[in-house]
Amino acid sequence: MDLNRHPCYQVEAKGRFGRVHLPIAPKCNIQCNYCNRQYDCVNESRPGVTSTLLSPGQALRYVEQVLEREPRITVAGIAGPGDPLANPEATLETLSLIRQKFPELILCLATNGLGLPPYLDRLAELKVSHITVTINAVDPGIGEKMYAWVRDGRTIYQGKAAATLLLERQLQSIQGLKERDFVVKVNCIVVPGKNDHHVGEVARRMGELGVDIFNCMPVYPSPGTPFENITEPSGEMMSTLRQQAAQYIPQLYHCTRCRADAVGLLNEDRTQELRDCLTACSALPLKPDDDRPYVAIASQEGMLVNLHLGEATRLMIYGRAEKDFYFVETRPTPKPGSGQARWQALAHILMDCRAVLASGIGESPKTILEQAGIRPVEMYGFIEQGLEAIFHHGDVRGLKARRISCTKAAGCSKSGSGVGCC
Repeated sequence: MDLNRHPCYQVEAKGRFGRVHLPIAPKCNIQCNYCNRQYDCVNESRPGVTSTLLSPGQALRYVEQVLEREPRITVAGIAGPGDPLANPEATLETLSLIRQKFPELILCLATNGLGLPPYLDRLAELKVSHITVTINAVDPGIGEKMYAWVRDGRTIYQGKAAATLLLERQLQSIQGLKERDFVVKVNCIVVPGKNDHHVGEVARRMGELGVDIFNCMPVYPSPGTPFENITEPSGEMMSTLRQQAAQYIPQLYHCTRCRADAVGLLNEDRTQELRDCLTACSALPLKPDDDRPYVAIASQEGMLVNLHLGEATRLMIYGRAEKDFYFVETRPTPKPGSGQARWQALAHILMDCRAVLASGIGESPKTILEQAGIRPVEMYGFIEQGLEAIFHHGDVRGLKARRISCTKAAGCSKSGSGVGCC
């Protein structure tokens, strides 16, 4: 690998070498007040936006096709549309597949740093060379203005506690990265009235930690976010802030605020032109059952499969033990209103699930889930019945439209049948 061929880190490389961003990480572990992730957008050009999502296997095939059509690509990076290390399994699998097939490619990723520390050694083993960490404040009192919440495992933090935890992990990440000789860039999103007066202090701290390059990025006001009405900082403001930051650390001046699926040279972007490759690869089968240990359940109360998939705001995820089943976690479903893109996003959220059980599933989600290798199953009844059929028998016949009888013994005071009466 020639590390001087990274166009985002080396200004002299931007007109000669290109990058491909792989949109394989839909989930995020923090909510920035300026961020609105979109999984189906072809019109906006900003971080957090992609026209589709890929699985690791699909991403490998996409890289193969991109390199055939644009041989000047020297970098494969993961920058969202969420956070790569809020999706660690998919991220590490993708990096591993690409490293095996293309040992000469530079690998990089961009993260908020919250989930980075446990994966430092693995990233080094995969010869990931460039890491970008977004750090918007080194004072939790300022940081709390930038984030709605931070999720660590199953615990959600807000306010100063969220900003404090995030900063601690970010500083730990920077230290660990430099100890392992990664090339480190820090992005700092400049939000007028929130952290613009603090950018110089962030740069000073990063310089002390040995960060290689610092990128002051003007906020991109996004509709539907708390900062949607904040005015984008002027060129004059950004120039002044970069001059201040340059006292402490080298500056990056040629950032183009790339999409999560950007591809091509920075000054010759081919994202629109190569979208056919991305779309075609997103339709490839995801995984066989053996690599899908879970089943997703649409349930109102956690006992019955009794909720239409289109109405479910969350799905319960179950796995199989030797003789029983166990609850894994609850996953939110994509918000309605984006048509087929909603179900494409759901398919990627559930790429480790072999089936989805719901009381009703529309034709569009059925088709998209099936194309992704996930079995859509319509049924009414106890969750255990569905899990038994999927995991132990591998046969879902007979579950469709099955209803259970309501009885007083089950705590029902009404007569009749069907879970709806309860």
